[in-house]
Amino acid sequence: MCGIVGYIGKNNATKLVLEGLKKLEYRGYDSAGLSFIRDNKLMTFKKKGRIKVLEESFDQDEFSSNISIGHTRWATHGEPNEINAHPHLSSDGKITVVHNGIIENYLELRKDLIKKGYKFLSQTDTEVIPNVIADNYKGDILDAVFKATEILKGAYSIGILDEKEPNRLIAVRNSSPLLFAICKDGYFIASDITSVIEHTNKIIYLEDGDIIDIRENSYTIYDKNHKKVEREITEVNISAADASKEGYDHFLIKEIYEQPRVLREVISIKHNNYVINLPLEGSLSLEELKNINKIYITACGTAFHAGEAGKYAIENLAKIPVISEIASEFRYKNMFVDDKSLVVFVSQSGETADTLAALRKAKAIGAKTLAITNVVGSSISREADKVVYCYAGPEISVASTKAYTTQVISLYFLAMDIALKLKEITQYQVKDIIQNMEKIPSQIEEILKHKDEFKKIANSIKDAKSIFYTGRSLDYITAKEGALKLKEISYIHTEAFPSGELKHGSIALIEEGTPVISVATQSSILEKTISNNQELLARGATVISIAEEKNKFIKDSSDVIIEIPDTIDLLTPLLAVIPEQLIAYYASVLLGNDVDKPRNLAKSVTVE
Repeated sequence: MCGIVGYIGKNNATKLVLEGLKKLEYRGYDSAGLSFIRDNKLMTFKKKGRIKVLEESFDQDEFSSNISIGHTRWATHGEPNEINAHPHLSSDGKITVVHNGIIENYLELRKDLIKKGYKFLSQTDTEVIPNVIADNYKGDILDAVFKATEILKGAYSIGILDEKEPNRLIAVRNSSPLLFAICKDGYFIASDITSVIEHTNKIIYLEDGDIIDIRENSYTIYDKNHKKVEREITEVNISAADASKEGYDHFLIKEIYEQPRVLREVISIKHNNYVINLPLEGSLSLEELKNINKIYITACGTAFHAGEAGKYAIENLAKIPVISEIASEFRYKNMFVDDKSLVVFVSQSGETADTLAALRKAKAIGAKTLAITNVVGSSISREADKVVYCYAGPEISVASTKAYTTQVISLYFLAMDIALKLKEITQYQVKDIIQNMEKIPSQIEEILKHKDEFKKIANSIKDAKSIFYTGRSLDYITAKEGALKLKEISYIHTEAFPSGELKHGSIALIEEGTPVISVATQSSILEKTISNNQELLARGATVISIAEEKNKFIKDSSDVIIEIPDTIDLLTPLLAVIPEQLIAYYASVLLGNDVDKPRNLAKSVTVE
């Protein structure tokens, strides 16, 4: 949920850490801080608010150092303020840590440490970490960290400096994302590759339980059993430009406009002359499919909506019932998962805590597991039996756009692959779907040309106290995603309802002038959707319909029509979501909100 950057090497660590933190601000922006060692003296600066406030609070050249750790926070324990900001120090001020995750037994540890005379200043769970390390320190910081990790319970990644050993940076990864990066003049630790990619593409994805001891010219990795191990160095194919705005006002609008290019690439990767090309690590064999009698899809937020579109595709193409469940509910319900179940986990980051917990539960039961994720080397991608990558590239804005559409594409290819192997569809049908899919990027480009139309709609709804989305079947899934986008960045109360359920209670919320965005793209149920729109108009709603160009009947049941290019029903979510994304973006801009960093939210939800 928070962002960590650390550096040790020949360059100015304080500058490098601050630069890296700015690229991680989408992970948290309540407060920020950094520690460094200069002339054998540990120094720490912390500020409430954005990283810019921290950056302006001291002279980075005056306080240069060759070793530093930094943190940008999304609060979980304790309000956002300077005291609760990271880094946190041990009582004697000698050991400093930055931390992402949650220490589950911190209250018990805090109580014991207070009895031993340790002082606590903050409300955070993190502050127990440096004190547990200090309590176990016997002259070697690494040995103290080994002992501390046997005591700490929870999911965490930690960066540690010790004033008494000024040339060592220690890092720990336990069920919370942390990578190690190698550059010619030093080493980084970081929560996300975006913070280090301008310096190096040589990455080691640390595994759960790994502890790394980093010196200026060397490093040693230890596994959860404290044994030395070698980890593979991966050369990542991401450029610094991928992690920059490249002239756009916000990352969100950049990522919306990147979708045509990204989808062209993803579609081309996943087939070869219309023969499905899922890699071996993501493809299920016929023998494996014959051993599966139930399919589940679980995810959170936008990824869950993509999963629901995947459920629709699998059921309609492969003729297999699919159960979809929010990941935070999955692990606490009796889902009747067994060793004949396939469970599909969808996560942009591959580190979503609830989804990761659901994955571990499914694996413990013996189910076959498959990940749909965007991040190579992420926890979910490594722990699942199978993995299908989305190839969306870095997505920086908290509100997901291109990750969503690439997740839908990936799930559709998975559905076609399963259906073809089970002989529920033919290769000819697969070719027809993919040929229609190949038109989608150009069709999105056509939609993007009408930005003034979406600005006008956004301006007309920005002051509404409530806005509703409606739809049936696949359109209801698209409506839910549209409602989520609008509420998370505009802060307008927005809900999605199944169109057919309106008269069973929800229509009581409609007042004169209430904006309702009706997604009306499914040809088989279009007459029903039109009828529902009429019900809304009769109660005074302002109905804005998203419909295909060929739909000439929707105009009589709409105040405003957003036309999208014609495609097959299965693929309409990929087009209908684009106006939703743009309306949400422009509403947020017009309201003066921080588009890329909406309040109370963070990009990668790594705590449950």
